[in-house]
Amino acid sequence: MSNKAMDPWFAFGLGVGSKNAQGAWLEVFFPAPQIGGDLPSSHVAAEHDALAKLLGYSGGNQVIEVTAEQLKTLPLAAKTYQPFVDSSRPVVAVFLASDVAPESVPEAYLKLHLLSHRLVQPHGQNLTGIFKVLPNVAWTNLGAIDPAELPAAQLKARLSGAPLTVRMVDKFPQMIDYVVPSGIRIADGARVRLGAYVGSGTTVMQEGFINFNAGTEGPNMIEGRVSSSVWVGAGSDLGGGCSTMGILSGGNSTPISIGKNCLLGANSGLGIPLGDDCTVESGLYLTAASKVRLVARDGSDGRTVKARELAGRSGLLFRRNSLNGALECLPIKGSIELNADLHDHN
Repeated sequence: MSNKAMDPWFAFGLGVGSKNAQGAWLEVFFPAPQIGGDLPSSHVAAEHDALAKLLGYSGGNQVIEVTAEQLKTLPLAAKTYQPFVDSSRPVVAVFLASDVAPESVPEAYLKLHLLSHRLVQPHGQNLTGIFKVLPNVAWTNLGAIDPAELPAAQLKARLSGAPLTVRMVDKFPQMIDYVVPSGIRIADGARVRLGAYVGSGTTVMQEGFINFNAGTEGPNMIEGRVSSSVWVGAGSDLGGGCSTMGILSGGNSTPISIGKNCLLGANSGLGIPLGDDCTVESGLYLTAASKVRLVARDGSDGRTVKARELAGRSGLLFRRNSLNGALECLPIKGSIELNADLHDHN
């Protein structure tokens, strides 16, 4: 990294955000977050150093509010930081020297941006306690509003003849209001949270969902639920109404991953990691404790195991026996293949 004055550091972002009437942060937008060791050019590294010096950054993880007057004094402000000079919203610089649990809204939002900008993958940074850090926010056509201040804002908007539209009330905004990664298609923006990693070539249909700290390698077809902590390998297809088990609640502590070229049938469910080239039959919910009868290629019955013993293995088909309803696992050859034209969004 050319930025010797800042070594070592984890991430940096200059953002603009919203506060409530008490001055508490509601959200922050970081248009160009940076990850340590990956400054895009020498002039950005120089501006980064200049801003740190101007703000009195002395190391460690710091959140420092920035004024337009300060930005105007930077020797290279006409480049990277010039758009922030005329901001009517609060501007903040976040310096993260180490990857520890976020302690403030700006820190949490910077880490969510790193994921959606594809600078880190799910599980690639510490997000412990993020739910306690993030406030609940009313996301409206006029921006973020503290729910306690929403009634007054709604009345003011109606009296002015411009009714306020509340899209949702949640701790996480929709990703595409902050980041639109290249090469993707999302049919319903509200179903992909900021902090999702959406790989190039991914299609998220109307009923598809991707949570924060989860994502797809791309290309992928997502018509089901990618829960928090879940990673979907390239070429895999999640059928309509299917779900993957996250680790935020429910007692599951093993992050679920889906290998390359896998298929989760419509309305199926997955509670174990899959290797490559696996298929889960439509309507079948496979948990770690599910008892699975192994069936050899010649059709002979084998022993019965718990599904967790098959976690991470490739080339498997999980199905229900249509005669007796038993859950079975068979080895299969070949893999699914996504329509290349359907997932070329560049």
